[in-house]
This record gives sequence, C-alpha cells and structure tokens, in this order.
Amino acid sequence: MVEIKPHIWFTLYTLLRLGASKNAVKISTTDLSKIMGGSQQSASRHLQILDKMGLIHRRIESGGSRVSVTVEGMAELDKVLQELKWHLEGKEASTIEFMGTVVSGLFEGAYYISKEGYRRQITEKLGFEPFPGTLNVRIMQDDLEKRRRLESGPGVHLEGFKDGQRAFGSANCYPVTINDEVQGALIVAERSIHDYNVMEVISPIYLRRKLGLADGDKVRLSFVPLRRSVS
Repeated sequence: MVEIKPHIWFTLYTLLRLGASKNAVKISTTDLSKIMGGSQQSASRHLQILDKMGLIHRRIESGGSRVSVTVEGMAELDKVLQELKWHLEGKEASTIEFMGTVVSGLFEGAYYISKEGYRRQITEKLGFEPFPGTLNVRIMQDDLEKRRRLESGPGVHLEGFKDGQRAFGSANCYPVTINDEVQGALIVAERSIHDYNVMEVISPIYLRRKLGLADGDKVRLSFVPLRRSVS
C-alpha cells in the first residue's frame, strides 16, 4: 500500500472520532470540512482518496455520504499509534511479543535459505549470514491478530529472483530477538506453505542447538517494529 499522507490520515482519524469504525456514519463534505477546518473541496478529495485506497467504504446518498472505516483503515490507524508510542514512550513500549511452541517443518528451509539470491540479500539487508535452515514456531490462535499488526508495519524486503529456469518469490523479514538472547528475523514468504500460525525464524546460528530446543519447547519471540521512513 502507498504511504498515506498526514493530511489524508487526519481525515481518516476524524472519521474514526465520528464513530465510523463501529457503524457507517452519514456526513456531507460540507460538515466534514467544518469539523476539520478546511475546504469542502479538500474534504471531498480526501474521501475519494481514502475510498480508492480501500481505507474506507463510501456510499454516496442524498445529502452526503455514508462512510465506514475498513479493516485496512483501522490497520493504518494502528500503524500511526505504534509510531506515536515509539516516540512518546520509547521503542520498548511498542515491543510485540509471542510465546510459541517449537515444531518441525518440512525441512525445506535449508534449501531456500541456502539459495544465493536470498542468502546475499539477507546478509546485506539484515546484517548476518543466515544459518541454512529455519526455526518453526507455532503461535496461539489468539495471537494471529497481533501477527497481522506486526506484518502490516515496515519490514525488510527480499526481492524475488530466478535461478536457472525456476523463479523464487519475494519475502519480507522482521527483526526479532529469540528468548531474549539471539538476534534473528521472521521471514514471511510471498508464497508460504505454512499455516499462518507457524512463524519461520532465521538467524546466523543453529537455534535448536544454541538454545537447546526440541519440538514442544516454548520459545519467546520479541519484535521491536521498524520505524517507517519519512519522505
């Protein structure tokens, strides 16, 4: 999604304050402009942009529009909340933690991570040469929304590439600390074969040996969300 501009975000926030997160609210662009202290033309343009971005659902009616904030719109508002917490409370306040269970995968992690196209980008962009394999961690169903929030924020993007006749998809990485001890990253493939409640973690070392982990053991994953760049 394209980065939302501050003045557009403020319109989204205003709609939230008017109750559009729970129910669709009817409002005219004239009334919205008065609430925001801008012009009617600007209010109309902002609603059009938000609707096009999928951040609101808008149905034009006689005398105004019936507007509701979408799930994507709420996620965008949450991004700004996390940014504010970062600046006002310190980065520790925005840490996202998961307590999961170590599980066996399909042993394909070594194959993919060993590919030069991925290995080189991980080394350059994350600052470590990855161990050829992943640690698979199953999180609780109740933590899935927390994972969506993490992945809706900034990540480190790995470009897809071709190796011979085969194409390998892109992926996003999110720096993580495992058991408060080892640095690594969650890797989310564009085309993952895992259930969404299984996280694939990479690191510069063999985590099972270093941390003495076996299937069924509990492991803590701590993420400090990356800050979005200001353009």
